Amino acid sequence: MKKLLDGIVKFRRDVLPGYRDTFARLALGQSPDVLFIGCSDSRVAVNVFASTDPGDLFVVRNVGNLVPPYREKTPPSARESVAAAVEFAISTLNVSHIIVCGHSECGAMQALTLGREKVEAPRLREWLKHGDDAVHSLTASPLPTDKLERHNRLSQLNVLKQIEHLKSYPMVRERLESGKITLHAWWFELSRADVYAYEESLGQYVLIDETEAERISKRMKK
Repeated sequence: MKKLLDGIVKFRRDVLPGYRDTFARLALGQSPDVLFIGCSDSRVAVNVFASTDPGDLFVVRNVGNLVPPYREKTPPSARESVAAAVEFAISTLNVSHIIVCGHSECGAMQALTLGREKVEAPRLREWLKHGDDAVHSLTASPLPTDKLERHNRLSQLNVLKQIEHLKSYPMVRERLESGKITLHAWWFELSRADVYAYEESLGQYVLIDETEAERISKRMKK
């Protein structure tokens, strides 16, 4: 907590002067083109590994970077928070890209690997059910990344499953069919701070270096 407070003081003293115009502009409204859905894990700092500025991303973070499948009629629950964010990002902010980003050494994935029924916290155990289909597919269709530990393979599969959950939202499906939105599956490797993108044509995650970044950029221009 002290580091947080010291950081605010340092920001006001050393950084804020250079950002005053930026925040004055952002106070009038935001127009990010990306909805970023990531894990709550404190180590996954997208503003650091993607070098983003305030206003670049609309961010949703939760345990396990999970996206509950769309349900027409459900009682109020935590799932509504993600659904509301997705709808707001599309209908109000008009984002053209949605990124689901998982990461290595994810505590949620480790818990799922060991068995969700072993999670003692009841609300966490219930929330993690949105990763069950990734667990079910782990043995049936593992990604060609044999060097990864089981929980990290699950993490990569989980991102792909959450992309499928996103497609269950009518608003997302409509934008996909009209070509107005693109979904991206990313994975962050903590120990090297490398970011990977899933290439459907290759059936695997590829390191986002200059070559891969250019490949993604070219697809967006089509």
